[in-house]
Amino acid sequence: MSQVGVRALRSAALLTSGALAVSVLAGCSSGDEESDARAVPADIAAAPRPAVADGGTLSWAVDALPSTLNAFQADADAATARVAGAVLPALFTLDERGRPQPNPDYLESAEVIEREPKQVVRYRLHQQAVWSDGREIGAADFVAQWRALRGRDSAYWTARNAGYERIEKIERGADDLEVRVTFGKRYADWKSLFTPLYPKEVTGSPATFNDGARTGLPRTAGPFRLKAVDTKAGTLTLVREPRWWGEPAKLDSLVLRAVPRERRAAALATGAVDVAEVDASVAARVARAVREGRAGAKGRSSAHGPDAAKAPSAALKSWATAHGSDEAKAAEARAARLRDQRAAALYEAEQRALRGYVVRRTLEPAYTQLALNGESGPLADERVRRAVARALDRRELAEAVLAPLGLPAEPLGSHLALAGQDAYADSSGALGGQDTEEALALLADAGWTKAGARASAAPKEGTKAGAPASGSPSKGASPAAAPAAPARPPGTADGAKAVDLPSDEGLYIVGDDKRAADGGPGTYVLAPAPAAAVHSRLVLGQARAVTAALTARARTGAQGAGAAEDPRDASGPERSKAKGGAPGAYAPAGTAAPAGKPAAGPLGKDGRPLSLRFVLPSGPGSGSLRAVGDRIAAMLDRIGVRTEIVKVPDESFFKDHIASGDYDLALYSWPGTAFPATDGRPIHAKPEPATDGSLLVEQNYTRVGTDHIDQLFDQAAAELDEKAARDLVRRADARIWAAAGSIPLFQRPELVAVRKNVVNAGAFGFATPRYENIGFAVPKKK
Repeated sequence: MSQVGVRALRSAALLTSGALAVSVLAGCSSGDEESDARAVPADIAAAPRPAVADGGTLSWAVDALPSTLNAFQADADAATARVAGAVLPALFTLDERGRPQPNPDYLESAEVIEREPKQVVRYRLHQQAVWSDGREIGAADFVAQWRALRGRDSAYWTARNAGYERIEKIERGADDLEVRVTFGKRYADWKSLFTPLYPKEVTGSPATFNDGARTGLPRTAGPFRLKAVDTKAGTLTLVREPRWWGEPAKLDSLVLRAVPRERRAAALATGAVDVAEVDASVAARVARAVREGRAGAKGRSSAHGPDAAKAPSAALKSWATAHGSDEAKAAEARAARLRDQRAAALYEAEQRALRGYVVRRTLEPAYTQLALNGESGPLADERVRRAVARALDRRELAEAVLAPLGLPAEPLGSHLALAGQDAYADSSGALGGQDTEEALALLADAGWTKAGARASAAPKEGTKAGAPASGSPSKGASPAAAPAAPARPPGTADGAKAVDLPSDEGLYIVGDDKRAADGGPGTYVLAPAPAAAVHSRLVLGQARAVTAALTARARTGAQGAGAAEDPRDASGPERSKAKGGAPGAYAPAGTAAPAGKPAAGPLGKDGRPLSLRFVLPSGPGSGSLRAVGDRIAAMLDRIGVRTEIVKVPDESFFKDHIASGDYDLALYSWPGTAFPATDGRPIHAKPEPATDGSLLVEQNYTRVGTDHIDQLFDQAAAELDEKAARDLVRRADARIWAAAGSIPLFQRPELVAVRKNVVNAGAFGFATPRYENIGFAVPKKK
């Protein structure tokens, strides 16, 4: 994802943050360690420009057409970022390690020339940099964007103003090519500003900023320009910009085509798109098509398809029925056989088409976390949150998701940086690694014991997320049925596939309902609302129950429950030794740790079982998230923590549950960033009192924060020494780990299906695409 998209998506949630209570926690830091973790390189079939053919049209699948072309508005999404990256100036772009680099197409230089008494940055613009109408890019464009985004004029509908509010003045330098920016408050992340840069004709008035830039960009300054948006056809067309002074675009046109995730495989099979991000199941199908093509060339038949599962005896019986004396049954059997033959023919045709694609893969600049709502209930106690964290085997979760895809299966050690970034250091030792005894000791100190679960207590009605859950059966179920939920949804016939539907009957109690987990690897990306449409590829659905072997510790067995077919037939990297804190590092002094065995039964306090409400969305393609959630539930059950898994409709998952705080546990993801001091603060900031007495949580949906964490962020944002700023970010991350409001699990996989002759496009990771270099490979001479 580009720098533009990451920063816009992170900040959009500021507009709809709830006002909710939060407990104040004291963070515990640990020594920072330099990490040897390395970034996974981009996989884009890199080719030099002479090897790229001139001309052609490339079709690129997006979830939906952009609702706005203004990247600084709340509903800007990934498609908005794609357009901005191709048609507007980006003063700094990101390399594969997420490091901002000056863009030579627009800058001759950019540097801090004064630090005292105030920070001054001097930009030296490219001599040929002009807007598409021929006007030079200059100080007037910088001034207009600053005034629109600094937050002083409420007439501008902006999603964020981070950094712009620190600017004191902008002025022309020694000539028209020089721009001087003076900061009233020092700002370490100054390289994040003015990317993208809009012309003053867009940012100069609220009307053009709020409305005009939503649907059109009459002036651009990139290798492409906007030609047309066809909402009926679901396409947005960019064409080569003749005034572009840099290397000319290789493509004649670049078409963004709206293709929902569930239709990506069909779009690839029909050749409607050349590039499409896909999930693990589609990636596996593309890889299978290639293998089937090789097998067909060697005379072997396909082992997949609509009729592949039919046994020889069943096939013989079908033939006999179709040719038997019972005319009615024979006609029915012949019709069924004809349907099967047509389906098989369609499948084979699609597979032949898919052989023209390859799956590019890397790690996406985004990570999946387990969020623990610290507003109220058991998780308001930091000891319970730490116990939950210490129960997790994060390496097992990472391996279940990433190893089947042939990607490095390392658990993420930071909330604020990803592997390979300069600020990355594994600070998870501030909390400690997986340790059942330590988790039980923490719970015992917090008053949650097996004896407490056996005590009598009056039943309470109206239990909600964030309060101690009762463990009662879901609505419509009898009390007697609660301990043993049915192995499949009511009404599902034997052998039938369960259908994922949101309902009031989506509640399962882990520990009582022990069914096998299934589903492939993957995660759900949270859209900071109101940009929920951006990350609203909800990876979700009806929750299935957890594995039966809750006490089995062998990772090989656990890995099989969620493993998908490996698209590359890769076995994944070898497991390396997990990092963690020293035993007893955060166990309360004087607390006796139980024996080294998993809890034999649920824990409780005053007759109330320790039960947490685990909220997951219920949309299509949710098996991957369920697999991760089920593994987490099984891990918590080993320490006596019962987990009620509740599925909710996709459209309400974020707004009605995450943002409003109606959950105990949840899985969602945050995009990575090159500017953690700026972008990380609202996610981990301590909620502040509002005028009505409530608390504003910004984007901190776990409701867990401390004054010390805020202070470290503020210091890092004002520190111009890069090494010192990195150290402050790492110290903040250690405190965030110790507070145990969110537990990073793993970096998300990025899988992109690309036509085999497409070059310089695919899985970019952190790297900013160079749109002018994307195209089709020059055909090889025979």
